[in-house]
This record gives sequence, C-alpha cells and structure tokens, in this order.
Amino acid sequence: MNESKVYTAIGLMSGTSLDGEIDVALIRTDGQGFVEALDFKPFPYDKSVRDKVRACFGKRERDADIEEAEKLVTDLHIQAVKASGFEADIIGFHGQTITHDPDQQFTWQLGDGQRLADETAMDVVYDMRQVDIQAGGQGAPLIPVYHQAIMAEQDQPVCVLNLGGVANVTFIRSDGTLIAFDTGPANAMIDDYLDGFDDGGQLARAGQADQSAVDAFLNDPYFAKIPPKSLDRNHFGFEPSGHRENDVATLTAMTVQSVTKAIEHFSETPKVWFVCGGGRKNKTMMDGLSDALKVPVNAIEDAGWNGDAIEAQGFAYLAVRSQLGYPLTFPKTTGIDKPMSGGVSSQLKIQ
Repeated sequence: MNESKVYTAIGLMSGTSLDGEIDVALIRTDGQGFVEALDFKPFPYDKSVRDKVRACFGKRERDADIEEAEKLVTDLHIQAVKASGFEADIIGFHGQTITHDPDQQFTWQLGDGQRLADETAMDVVYDMRQVDIQAGGQGAPLIPVYHQAIMAEQDQPVCVLNLGGVANVTFIRSDGTLIAFDTGPANAMIDDYLDGFDDGGQLARAGQADQSAVDAFLNDPYFAKIPPKSLDRNHFGFEPSGHRENDVATLTAMTVQSVTKAIEHFSETPKVWFVCGGGRKNKTMMDGLSDALKVPVNAIEDAGWNGDAIEAQGFAYLAVRSQLGYPLTFPKTTGIDKPMSGGVSSQLKIQ
C-alpha cells in the first residue's frame, strides 16, 4: 500500500453486547488524519444466532459449538458484505469476541478472515488484538487512534465514550496524548438481564437503583487498577432482586458510576464527552452521565458522526493502518512498551 494514497475501506463489527446485528461501514482514509464516512448499513440477525454465540462465551479451546458458531458468524459477515453492495480496497474484520483475558495473554474473536476474503474477493485484515496481547498489552480498546482522528477539530481535552456491551473511554489530552481503557459494563448486563433492551432507558427510569448493590459492585478490584486495563464481557456478576424496574435501574447506575470513576485517572478535566454505541440512545443513562460528570455529555452525532457506525468505521481505519504498518495500539491505550501495529492479512494482496 502507498502511504500517500487514500483508500476505500469496509469495516465490520459485531459487538460484545450481542445486539443482534452486524454493522458494515464504508470510509475513505489515508490511515492517518484523513477520514471520510461514505456509508453505513446494519444487518440484523436472529436470536438463535445470539444464543449460539453466547454458548461459546468463556471458552478457550475449540469444540463443536465453537466450530458451528464461527462458521455461522463468518457466513453472516460474508452475507452482510455482499448485501451492502460496498466495494473497497480492504476489509477490517473484528469478528465476535467470546473470551478476553489479557492477564493470561488470551483473547479470542470468532471469524474466519481468510474465508471472508475468498468469498468477497477483497483483502481482509483480522485478528487485530493478538499482536498486542502477545506483547503483554491489554489488546483493547483498539479504536482510540480512530477516535483521535475524528476528534481532531474538537476543542481538547475531550473524551469519546463508547457504550457498547462494555464501556470504554478514549481521553485525548490537550497535548494530544491518548489515554484509553474499559471503564466497566455498559449494555451487556442490562441486555442479558432482560434478554433484550431497555428501550430509551424507560425501565430504569421507572425503577429505583439499589445504591448498596452499586457500592458493592464498585468495590471490585478492577476499579482500583491503574489504566490501561480492559474487561471480559462477563467479568461482573449480578444478583437480581426480583423487581424488574429496580434491577434495571441498578444496572444502569452501575454503568454511570463506573464511568464517573474513570475521571480519577485523568490529569485534566475534559471539556466535553461524545458518546457512541447503543448506550447513547438510553436517555436515563445519558442523563445520569450528564448529572455525574458535570460537563456536556453529547451523542457523537453532535460532532458530525454516526454513533452506530463508529466501531465499524474504526476497524476499517485500522485495516488500512495495519497494511501501511502504522501503530494500532499505544503504551497508554493498552499498556505495551511501544506503539505497535497488528492484524493478520489475508492472502489477497492489494497493490
């Protein structure tokens, strides 16, 4: 690839929240400061797929369930790319995370990147976390360098908060330094509890949070760890009280208060937070964050970007960076010793 060229890239994302869709984004980028969003299409899949993937959570060895789920995940991504009609120089394929344990240098994203390349006749970069993990990094979050690119015109210091299954924050300091880490749960615990979604935060708004349960949750050793740090989707447990609205209110408060604790690790106060991911549509969660953080907390649409597309766009961007040999991860985003590139490239080589 040519460093001076602008490439068209497809990014694919199926999140840890298991929200029932594959996001397909199309961008143009030079892998550095230039990013242009071209298109975005979500492709829903049914509950039976979610159940098959969920049955693989926590596994570390291949078995029949893994083989079935990986084929299904790959098939769905192939179908999504073809149905999108998008054509590109390269595809960034995140895959579906089932286990993430950086302390044991282990992470696993289901998805056959080579078969995706063969079926779409486009080069694919996949398994983007592995190089960082094997070098002793957290392997997550990966998107901060993309957040930095799209926040270049914003008044800094600024935060980008992704409220997906797990919540992660990118803090861009006034000197341009990136600090990033997982703050705690976002939607995954709520979605698992409901086997669905709290549309707009209506259930949480109707309930009363159990602050003693939230306080016990905040005593988890994870919150005392100095970043960079990252979480497995299922790190935290929850004991239901039997009152649906109150339980959802409690889970929502856990997200809000764990995000609020993140500011303990910032050397400056962000001027604004921009929120992407499904959680930005949860008004109760967003109102709670605004009240707690005491600075503007806005959906990332206010900065001109589609909050549903950010992660998929980010993996398109990372695919180009990977092929150009640019770093994907950094000491203050994953804890590695020096900036590192990463990703595995399919055998279809673009010129």
